[in-house]
Parts: sequence; C-alpha cells; structure tokens
Amino acid sequence: MNEPLDILYLDEHLVAVNKPAGLLVHRSPIDRRETRFVLQLLRDQLGQRVYPVHRLDKPTSGVLLFGRTSDAARRVAMAFAGHLVRKTYLAVLRGYCDVEDRIDYALRDEPEQRSVGAEEGVLRPARTDYRRLGTVELPFAVGRYATSRYCLVEARPITGRRRQLRRHFKHIFHPIVGDTTYGDGRHNRFFRRQFGVRRMLLAATELALPHPYSGQPLVVQAPLAADFCALLTDFGWSDAVPKPWLPAETVVTPWADRCSTPVLAGVRKDLP
Repeated sequence: MNEPLDILYLDEHLVAVNKPAGLLVHRSPIDRRETRFVLQLLRDQLGQRVYPVHRLDKPTSGVLLFGRTSDAARRVAMAFAGHLVRKTYLAVLRGYCDVEDRIDYALRDEPEQRSVGAEEGVLRPARTDYRRLGTVELPFAVGRYATSRYCLVEARPITGRRRQLRRHFKHIFHPIVGDTTYGDGRHNRFFRRQFGVRRMLLAATELALPHPYSGQPLVVQAPLAADFCALLTDFGWSDAVPKPWLPAETVVTPWADRCSTPVLAGVRKDLP
C-alpha cells in the first residue's frame, strides 16, 4: 500500500506536497519502467483530479505545487511565466564555492526537449543566485587530495530551465553531491559508502508566490527528509538552516552507527 503524500498546503484552489526523492512527478519517457507518480498518487489521495504547474526532477525532493482546477493551474503558470514565483533550494556541493554569487550561464535544451531532427538545442538564458551557508573538510582522500571539502548552499534559480541547478553547479565545478548525471561519481560513491546517502542532495525547501485568487503572499515550506537532516547534523550545519526547513522531530542515528569508518574528530566545520 502506498504511503500518503505529505500535504504542505491545501485550499479550494491549490495543493502543495512534499515530494520524496526518487519519485517522478508524472509519466515520462525518462523512466518508462516507473509505475508510481506524484500526480496519480495525489489524485487518488484527494479523490479528485489535480493539475501540475511546475516540476521537480525525479531525484529532487521538496515543495511541489498543483492546481485543484485547471483555472487555478493556469493562473499559477502565468505567475511562473511572469517571474512572480520565488523558488529556494538547499544543496550540498563538492568543494567550497564562493560565499555568494550569481551564475549567469545560458543552457541549451537537452536532447529530450529538442524537436525531431534538430542537432542542437536552443541556447536559452539561465541565471541562478546562491549563497554558501556552511563548509566542512573531512579527513578522507576521495580524489588526489588528503582531505575532502563540501559546502551547503541556498540556491534561487531566477530562470526555470530544465535541470538548471544541477547544470549550473557543474558549470562552476561544484557539482551537487549524489547527482548521477552531472555530479562526480567518486564523491557520490563516498557518500553512499561512508554516510549511507543514496540520493541527490538537492531539496526544494520553499516556494513563494502571490495567491492566484486573493493576491496575498503565499509561502510554502517543506521540511527536509531524515537522511538529509542527519547529514546536516553530522556536518554541524543544522543551525545554518531556517527552522521551518527542519522536521519538528528528527531522530538522527549517530555517525558512528552509520559509517563504515566513523571519524568525527578532526573534522573542520566553519561557517562563512
């Protein structure tokens, strides 16, 4: 039996859920073998049809908004098109990125977005703002250095290109940990082996927009999953994250019980 989706917001026009990592929003050629989709699960849970207004990649977790009517979905889609929606994500990156910056790097349409017979996708403007929330240096040699560095960032995509954050952070040589398409396989394997992390460390933590009918500000926040929270605790980053992004009650298994070679002493944790 399917677990019910965690509903973050519900009124007569809109519903927002906390999408788990590894779940597709709707049926897609990307994974033809998948049989579970947020769209169908939510329809079954509410007993009514719902209308998607945006998407999250399968490995990304967090806030996902739907219209409960086609008109509500149309209005929200217009807000997205008018750049009236603010999206905020939390991600763990390889290395230490700048304390704060904007990535202004155009992205081409990916192969599945291109028209039949087209050799290259259209180059589209893409911009992402980010700020670093925390850093950690671990006493493990994953690459050529004796230690490994990672950072926690808050990211806000200004545009909405496909897989924008994943591609932008790869572009600045700080890929998202756990990203099997644009990331670094050595570090992904290290996190699976050392911390039991088998997901991409990217979460849509907040969505802010004017309500499509009242016009009043609407802010929907999604608490992070337990595995993400456990890593924040291990790395000393919990205090750097807004409290609404953390579950009210989180049971965290100690590092020593999760890691194949538990080493906490000597780990550097610095906040900028």
